[in-house]
Amino acid sequence: MAMLPLVLHWFFIEWYSGKKSSSALFQHITALFECSMAAIITLLVSDPVGVLYIRSCRVLMLSDWYTMLYNPSPDYVTTVHCTHEAVYPLYTIVFVYYAFCLVLMMLLRPLLVKKIACGLGKSERFKSIYAALYFFPILTVLQAVGGGLLYYAFPYIILVLSLVTLAVYMSASEIENCYDLLVRKKRLIVLFSHWLLHAYGIVSISRADRLEHDLPLLALVPTPALFYLFTAKFTEPSRILSEGANGH
Repeated sequence: MAMLPLVLHWFFIEWYSGKKSSSALFQHITALFECSMAAIITLLVSDPVGVLYIRSCRVLMLSDWYTMLYNPSPDYVTTVHCTHEAVYPLYTIVFVYYAFCLVLMMLLRPLLVKKIACGLGKSERFKSIYAALYFFPILTVLQAVGGGLLYYAFPYIILVLSLVTLAVYMSASEIENCYDLLVRKKRLIVLFSHWLLHAYGIVSISRADRLEHDLPLLALVPTPALFYLFTAKFTEPSRILSEGANGH
């Protein structure tokens, strides 16, 4: 949940930056700075205050995330709202982090975009910021409703979504070989970002007592991108259409 704002920032910056805009790289770096600072500040203000670690209650079962559903009802008449966060602070710390992300974005990003996004029209410059104003409330609701489910399923969600988004990006950018990938620095940044997500998903799935057996799986991180590059020429739409017209 902490990485989602950064990934979405990068996605919308890339989406709205335009092919001729040179500001995307600086916006990517700024988004990384905003989320990193928000994470550090969130850790510093959490218990214990002033240090980069937290005291957390251990998660034992899914119901630990939804204690509000277990408020007692003496005599089945009046519900006593006395439950607390059993997984403290894993549930509420995400909301604090999102608040700091939003504040830092509103303080830093508009000034940066106004200065360097010269290749974009006035209506296009701030669209990545407007997008954040939409996805932050959505992420907040997602955490509030599905925090417990995400806690158990996030490694698999990260792997699937990172594979899908990488394939969509390479297809939309018309990347068919290694040269197309290397010709623009932004494409390499997107590729390495997806590789980091792949690696994070694999490490998250790995068990702490079997790391020596699971870590070699990190060698598979480049496999999806290499598979796409090697097979893209066989699935190019114009080639399929031309072969169909020729009766092959």
